Amino acid sequence: MGYKEIEHTADWALHVWAPDLPELLSEAARGMNALAGVRLDATKPASHRIQLTAPDGESLLVAFLSELLYLAEQENLAFDSFDLTIDTNAQDGLRLDGVLHGASIAAMSKAIKAVTFHNLHIQKTPDGLEATVVFDV
Repeated sequence: MGYKEIEHTADWALHVWAPDLPELLSEAARGMNALAGVRLDATKPASHRIQLTAPDGESLLVAFLSELLYLAEQENLAFDSFDLTIDTNAQDGLRLDGVLHGASIAAMSKAIKAVTFHNLHIQKTPDGLEATVVFDV
């Protein structure tokens, strides 16, 4: 499992890999926090319940990261631990249920405007899944 920033012409891009989709989403969130230079205020812990549906893994990844951006901007919260389950047999595609654990944001050095679908494809590998996510900054 992991993530690393990769070169991209105008925006930021992050290559993410993990054994399964819940861990891929978690690593993407950790990587997004690292790109933005997020530091949590450990004296102000927070948890947040999340439920999302999407037609496919790529849409779920974008929706998940977009929800985290919203929580950072509107509620000054960021998360570094994730208890996620994904129902792949949901009637409307994929359904994510989970709890996010983190804290209030103490500092953020860079702003991310949006998560994009630019060249986004979740690929199966011998070790699990990988994807490259591009962020609009």
